[in-house]
Amino acid sequence: MKAFVKTKYGGPEVLQLEEVEMPAVKEDHIIVKVSATAANPADWHLLRGKPFFARFTSGLFKPKEKIPGAEFAGIVVAKGSSVTSFEVGDHVVGGTLLGGAFAEFISVPASICARFSKESSFEQMASLPIAGLTALQALLTHGKLKPRETVLINGAAGGVGHFAVQLAKAYGATVTGVCSGRNADFVKSLGADNVIAYDKENIHLHKGKYDLVIDANGNLTHEDFKRMGRRGVLIGFTTMKHMFSTLFRKVFSKFPLIQFTVTVNTADLQTLATMVEEGKIKPQIEKIFSYSEIPEAISYIEAMRTRGKVVMKWLDDLIG
Repeated sequence: MKAFVKTKYGGPEVLQLEEVEMPAVKEDHIIVKVSATAANPADWHLLRGKPFFARFTSGLFKPKEKIPGAEFAGIVVAKGSSVTSFEVGDHVVGGTLLGGAFAEFISVPASICARFSKESSFEQMASLPIAGLTALQALLTHGKLKPRETVLINGAAGGVGHFAVQLAKAYGATVTGVCSGRNADFVKSLGADNVIAYDKENIHLHKGKYDLVIDANGNLTHEDFKRMGRRGVLIGFTTMKHMFSTLFRKVFSKFPLIQFTVTVNTADLQTLATMVEEGKIKPQIEKIFSYSEIPEAISYIEAMRTRGKVVMKWLDDLIG
């Protein structure tokens, strides 16, 4: 099978399209023929081996996992002996923080996949797992969002943020989105009740008060969370200095601020897939690349100007 392989750390140019062995069928795994995959900021961070301390788990001098990629949608072509939740021919969506999705086939535990109808788009479903789950878990699992609460979403136009806006509205919240002025209309179209353009108003001086503050951009300080929110969820960081500063202040503060890493599971994925099929949320795909352009897709999102998601197609005519 074809797969993009990395044997050293670096930019998208280190990815090479190669022929590799088909993955084996494990007892609790399914093998999925990948129809579409999506790009995430984590992909280029892992590709470059940054921040450096992450290499203690991903490989100190060279990557442990040769095939990158976290999100995929495709068709089940084989299943392990203990798998009862899926059948060959099912259309499934899945996500894995271990990589492997930038390939024609991937072998993954059935517990990190969910089924979707054959009328749904592979491209839309492939954009859900990491960004969509991060938004869902930030709002509900960790943010404890309740109907009629107010929520501020910083980074509302990006992959995680555009899902967070739609999910917060679907669960009955009043939403204020923070984005650039050029993305203001886009964020309003997602359902945001109010928009703050950070290039017109300094968010670090904003005086509004919200039940929940979600930082999908990763540039809010601990003081920002305390000033604007009654509780907060931090998804990422813009710099190492910002990370250490925020986490240090969190240790010595009683303010309820949570920082987490997404957990991929069937139940949450099924929730998202069902919400897409029912029209409650809609993945916004800015650009679709072919599988041969995966390095270009990584370069595209590394510029950090993307509205919604970037998706790569592995098949020209999707069948099944």
